[in-house]
Amino acid sequence: MWEDLVLRSIAKIDRNDFLRYFPLVCLPKVGPSEDPLAGLETFDGPGPWDRTLLEIEVENPMDLAAGRKKMLVFSGNDYLNLSSHPAVRQAAAKAALAYGMGPRASSLITGHTDYHRLLESNLAEMHKKEACIITPTGFAANTAFLSALGSIASLTSAGRRPAKHEKIAIFSDGLNHASIIDGLRMVDRHQEADVIVYRHNDMGHLDELLSNSPAERKLVQLRKKHGFLFVIDDAHTTLVCGKHGGGITEVYGIEDQIDICVGSLSKATGCMGGFIACSKNWKKLIQGKGRPYIFSTASPLPVVAGCCAAVMVAKKESWRREAVWRRVQEFSAMTGHQVSSPIISLVVGTEEAALRASKHMLDCGFHLTAIRPPAVAPDACRLRLTLTASHTTEDIRRLVAALSQCIHSFPVTTDHIAAGLQFPKL
Repeated sequence: MWEDLVLRSIAKIDRNDFLRYFPLVCLPKVGPSEDPLAGLETFDGPGPWDRTLLEIEVENPMDLAAGRKKMLVFSGNDYLNLSSHPAVRQAAAKAALAYGMGPRASSLITGHTDYHRLLESNLAEMHKKEACIITPTGFAANTAFLSALGSIASLTSAGRRPAKHEKIAIFSDGLNHASIIDGLRMVDRHQEADVIVYRHNDMGHLDELLSNSPAERKLVQLRKKHGFLFVIDDAHTTLVCGKHGGGITEVYGIEDQIDICVGSLSKATGCMGGFIACSKNWKKLIQGKGRPYIFSTASPLPVVAGCCAAVMVAKKESWRREAVWRRVQEFSAMTGHQVSSPIISLVVGTEEAALRASKHMLDCGFHLTAIRPPAVAPDACRLRLTLTASHTTEDIRRLVAALSQCIHSFPVTTDHIAAGLQFPKL
């Protein structure tokens, strides 16, 4: 049903087959020594570059006279530490020297080069999809997809206002990311879809809402019983999970059950951008109606070359994924917290309590900031820490000891470390 709707929508916006003439910008050929992706070197284990951006210096804006203080970062999203990898540095630097920032325009004009196409091809293959479309940010990826999705009802209603049952019903988790929320607000404001929010991770509530929905076209983030379009935001598991870095869908072997996978290039990839892995028809619809994609300048060429290199390195250096999950298991063993992700939220309550805990961690030499409103509810402020491949067991021990001093309910049980740990299947 969905592919038919997309084809009908494309026919409305592309009567003259404009998308057939999507510009295939080809950059001047360079020699092997100048080629950004030639001779990328990978390694069997960590190098000194891996901790380059984990060990930083920070100034206290309230006490500049105190000077800079060394900090160990536990607050970034560079899970595989690829942002400082020699191959990523080399690719971005060579691209900048050979092409500058690349052709500067939107993707539909001249911004979409052969390097952009190579990155899209690699990401589509990784997620086992026909096609992929990259955006300047992960935020833009979600809003571009939702913008295109919302247009389907008006495009297929023969020039009249869509009837209630013709609108798309979008079911969204109550704690979805701001990029999804803003995209939903956009389609809701234009009366192109009905947005229904279900309680966080409450499948019973979702089932009830789905069963009572009169809409024929339903979009949600889970599907077994109802057979609707299945879209996931895979921002934090791309490259981190799965034998080949294909994310959470590879872990569970459900790539064929996911219609569209939205992800980020700003986290484990260590670069910047977003992507939408989908069918060829969905890609055409997003190119034709995804406003944040259409009206944004394409990502600069050095960034795209760096992304290409990072994806290639992550596939070969699988030990990085193993190291991340080893840190997760060590944290779990030391604290008794049964964490299952490199992202760990420690809810402390009020904003004041979170700021006090964050200050304590900064004083102890850990860059671990408080997460406060509007990101979270006023009574659910927290410390949000992230574990990376280049953190060590000793880093985790020191972190846990410091946390136990500022979070009184925080348990510490280090006995399990010596006994050896069983690590989860990637």
